[in-house]
Amino acid sequence: MTEHLTWAPAACTLPTAEQPLRVAEFDQLFADHLRNANRVDPQTLDLTLAAEGRDTTADLTARETECCSFFAFTLTEPTDGHFHLRIGVPATQVAVLDGLADRLPA
Repeated sequence: MTEHLTWAPAACTLPTAEQPLRVAEFDQLFADHLRNANRVDPQTLDLTLAAEGRDTTADLTARETECCSFFAFTLTEPTDGHFHLRIGVPATQVAVLDGLADRLPA
């Protein structure tokens, strides 16, 4: 199994050839804007990101929802230089969230 498939489930409608590009977009978002991460529970991941990444995050999560509709992304409006992104998945997709969480910088 290739690395990018660790969080792209069979239910994902994004063409296989485009999946590495999407993974790279999430990697870049995390590298550029991630300030903190908290795994609330197996189905929920809370991220704090720099405010300047809000538009990028909104665009990326909207496109991800189009191909993997099981994701629930909730963004807050920026305050004090940051915003929050909550990522939720159903119990059947916890492995997908695990794979995404594994991509977060240490």
